Amino acid sequence: MSLSQVHIPVERPNNMSEQSFKQLKDKAVELEGVFLTTLLSQLTEASNSDSEFGGGYAEETWRGMMSTEYANEMAKSGGVGLSDSILRDLIAHQSASTSQYSSLPAGAYQK
Repeated sequence: MSLSQVHIPVERPNNMSEQSFKQLKDKAVELEGVFLTTLLSQLTEASNSDSEFGGGYAEETWRGMMSTEYANEMAKSGGVGLSDSILRDLIAHQSASTSQYSSLPAGAYQK
């Protein structure tokens, strides 16, 4: 088994609430869904389907909706691994921003 086949799940940091972690995870999955929607839309747009559905505005609309649904389901079921990377970055960014404010003095007259 190669390193690229190993999936290491993202764990909730001890200093983060379960609700905050779930919100970040949901946003990461949503962002992966947006990426996959764009990818699938480009793939289906590039394919020639005049013989299958007849083309036209209705087919274009249907393809867009289908790409969105496929992408969202793919992202919810694990996707291509982007949501884990996004989640790790969101956690790092959030902990960096909270530690930045915790190092400030508590009052105006403290040294």
